[in-house]
Amino acid sequence: MRSKQLAPGPGSFPARTCVGCKEHAAKSSLLRLVAVGDDIVPDPQARQPGRGAYLHPSLACFELAQRRRAFSRALRVPGPLSSASLASYLSRLDTTETCTESRSRSL
Repeated sequence: MRSKQLAPGPGSFPARTCVGCKEHAAKSSLLRLVAVGDDIVPDPQARQPGRGAYLHPSLACFELAQRRRAFSRALRVPGPLSSASLASYLSRLDTTETCTESRSRSL
């Protein structure tokens, strides 16, 4: 017997999980990442092809994801990935807020 899927409620929104802190947040408050070759590339418009992973746009979550080696696992890529372009992108942003502050703003 096939189960019915309920339609999303009026207050629901697309949610994703940050690969750094593992918190659920609104998709619009997270930065999409894709693997291009051996490099992790930020995809702020969420238009690039391929498997994506999501991260709070903060250096704290970036460092957590690096420490946990979460990028290659989330993007399902064998071997290490270079995160230099992602690090430079995040350093250009004003990332003084922590991931908990960005979560409270997204809710």
